[in-house]
Amino acid sequence: MKVEIWSDIVCPFCYIGKRRFEAGLHEFAQRDEVEIVHRSFELDPTIPIHPEKTLFEIAAAKYGTTPESTKKDSIAVTERAKKEGLVFNYETVKHTNSMDSHRLILFAREFGKEEVVLESLYRAYFTDSLHIGERDTLLSIAEQAGLDRQETANMLDSDRYREAVREDERTASKLGIRGVPFYLIDGKYAVSGAQSADVFTEALQKAWEERRAKEKETVVEDDAGMCTDGFC
Repeated sequence: MKVEIWSDIVCPFCYIGKRRFEAGLHEFAQRDEVEIVHRSFELDPTIPIHPEKTLFEIAAAKYGTTPESTKKDSIAVTERAKKEGLVFNYETVKHTNSMDSHRLILFAREFGKEEVVLESLYRAYFTDSLHIGERDTLLSIAEQAGLDRQETANMLDSDRYREAVREDERTASKLGIRGVPFYLIDGKYAVSGAQSADVFTEALQKAWEERRAKEKETVVEDDAGMCTDGFC
């Protein structure tokens, strides 16, 4: 059973949602039968790699408020993250464009390193205040995950996976996804936002039960042709 997750590295609720989904998946008895695919989603593709304004200033301009107000909101989000065992350091976050981060995740998928790279990117951005838009940071994350540094550099220097990122985003648009995180379970059950672990477990269970029920369905048509003995 496949679970597709649209998220952005610079999205706090995507990181919080990741922890809650993992907790919900842990309580799902058939968790070993679940394939997780991470999909790309840029909250703001127009953000430069090195923006002139701080994250608080950028958020204030976007939502029509003040940097002081967004800073206050960040405290509440930080507390929610803490409940999931995460450390957010908003005061020193280096906001940036996330395209290359998504490209790195797709590259890592080819080597079975998608999950470790994703986790490292979140931690680098929210906890360690590293600049995930800069090439050296991405190369270090890749190398620590066991990826070849030169191969990663070659990828980053090219346009490889850029179209794949855009395709994920086009699919999100077709599905009506306007924000992240967004979870699509077995192609039909949608969970939006950083829901509780129980919500994820319940959605997984429901999707699994429906899948199993369909697998057991047998359609028999009259005169369709069937052997009932050795003389058919």
